[in-house]
Formats: sequence, C-alpha cells, structure tokens
Amino acid sequence: MLIHPHFNPIAVTLGPLKVHWYGLMYLVGFVAFYFLANRRAQRAPFVGAGWDRQKVEDLLFVGVLGVVLGGRLGYVLFYKPDYYIDHLTEIFAVWQGGMSFHGGFLGVIAAMYLYGRRQGMHFFEVADLVAPCVPVGLAAGRIGNFINGELWGRAADPSLPWAMIFPESGSNLPRHPSQLYEFGLEGVLLFTVLWIYGRKPRPLGAVSGLFMLGYGLMRFTAEYFREPDSFLGLLALNMSMGQWLCVPMIVLGALLFILAKKDAFQPKGRKA
Repeated sequence: MLIHPHFNPIAVTLGPLKVHWYGLMYLVGFVAFYFLANRRAQRAPFVGAGWDRQKVEDLLFVGVLGVVLGGRLGYVLFYKPDYYIDHLTEIFAVWQGGMSFHGGFLGVIAAMYLYGRRQGMHFFEVADLVAPCVPVGLAAGRIGNFINGELWGRAADPSLPWAMIFPESGSNLPRHPSQLYEFGLEGVLLFTVLWIYGRKPRPLGAVSGLFMLGYGLMRFTAEYFREPDSFLGLLALNMSMGQWLCVPMIVLGALLFILAKKDAFQPKGRKA
C-alpha cells in the first residue's frame, strides 16, 4: 500500500521569507502562461490582430488579479458563505487556504472582458488566445495539492496498485490520489487537446467553448474519485459542489462551441 509522503509545505526559506510549494505552483502556472501565450500570439489569427509581448504581459497582470481575487471570493461564496459572514476579516486571508477554480474562472472572465474592452478587442479574441494556455497552470496547481496532501480522493479498493493512504485525512483508508487524476485530466489531457486544436485558425469562440466543455467534463468525472468537502458532503443527486458548478460550464461550453462553428461571434468582414 502506498503512503503519501509528508512533504514540507515550505519549498524555500530566505530569511524571514517562506515560499510555500502551493504558491510556487501558482508562479509556475503564470510563467507557463506567459511563454505559451507569447507563442500563440505569433500565430494567425492573433499576429494579425496586433498581439505582441507587451500586450501579453498586460493581460497576464490583469489575469493574475482575476485568478487570486476571483478564486478567493468564489471559495467564500460557493463553499463557506455562512462562516465568512461571521468572520468578515478572514475573507482575504488567503494564506489560510481556500481557493475555488470556478471563482477564479469567473475572475479571469471579468479580467479578459475589461482588458478586451480597453484594447478595443472582441471578448473571444482575448479568450481564444488564453484558453489553451490555462491547463498547464491547472496541472501545476494539482501538483501543489498533492504535495500538501490535501483534496485527497475517496476510499479505493485496497487492491488498486496506486491506492494511497493520506495520513492528513485522519484515517488509514486507501484512497484514490485524485489530485493526480485531475493533473492528468484537467492539466495534461486538456492542454494537449486545446493546443492541438488551437494550432490552426478556428472560428471565433470555438477554442473558448471547447475549453469550457472539456474542463467541465473532466472535472465532473474526476469529482467521482475526490472526497467531497467535509463541511458540504454530497448535495442533490449525490453530486458534489464541484460537479454542480461544472454543469453550467458543460452546457455553456457546448452551446458556445456549436454557435462558434456557425460563425455566430464572427464580426462582419473577418474570416476565421
């Protein structure tokens, strides 16, 4: 039986400064986005739309704000609203943990909208550039979860070769290493699909729709192996909060993809 190794959550100590692995994984995700977005900006149709390194840097800056603020507020509103109503001063105490992908996703949407409006760009001209670059950051985040020994999986058959005991869970039950499942699905597989699909010019909005659909389906599937949050448990239809938040993503992603294939978002005079 595999046992989760107890990693030191602090990766680097520089005097009074302590850099945690999870924070380092965020940095890895942002750096990866910078390089990948610059590569996409050099390809059609983005290179013809005036994208350059400076614009990518500006987009990254507002995107970081969207991820952090949206992720934290999403966790507060989606997962523990009752607690934070009584502890308002802890809402922005991000060092205590608690970030939501779906909240971060909404934060990034807001950031892309504001950035596009300022630059005079269509929303999907920004979103289609961004979408294939995101899964690498998601993969890094799941590695951070695994290192921290958090968000462990549901109980697994002891005969499963990779079943793992997470001492942090407070039990000796063999569990699915669901963080690694999400790393593979939301990270590696989703990145591969989007990067290959996005290598050629596609109808405006198609890459963004495929991202929403793909992430929603992969996260929904991975949630069957992930232990639900103890303070929420399973909700209606025996689905977790993560799964319920994925449902609108799947529906909207499929709708966006279908509409994009029909050139519904294509400005007049522009070809895909």
